[in-house]
Amino acid sequence: MLDVELDVKGMSCAHCEKAVKDALAQLDGLEHVTVHAKSGKVNVKYNQTITVLEAIFEKIEEQGYSVVR
Repeated sequence: MLDVELDVKGMSCAHCEKAVKDALAQLDGLEHVTVHAKSGKVNVKYNQTITVLEAIFEKIEEQGYSVVR
C-alpha cells in the first residue's frame, strides 16, 4: 500500500469534497481517501498493484479540479 498526499486546486466546499471522494470510490484498490477542500489536500492510500497514481489524477481531473504534479 502507498500513502500519497495530493495538492488539488479548485476545491472550495463540502460539495467539492464529496465529488472527489465519490469519483475516487469508483477505482479499485483504494483503501482510504480523505479530502480537505479548504487546504486543497487529498490523501489517498491505495494498492499500487491494482491501480496507478495516474488513474487517481484522472478521476480528480474529470471532476474539474487540477492536480499539482
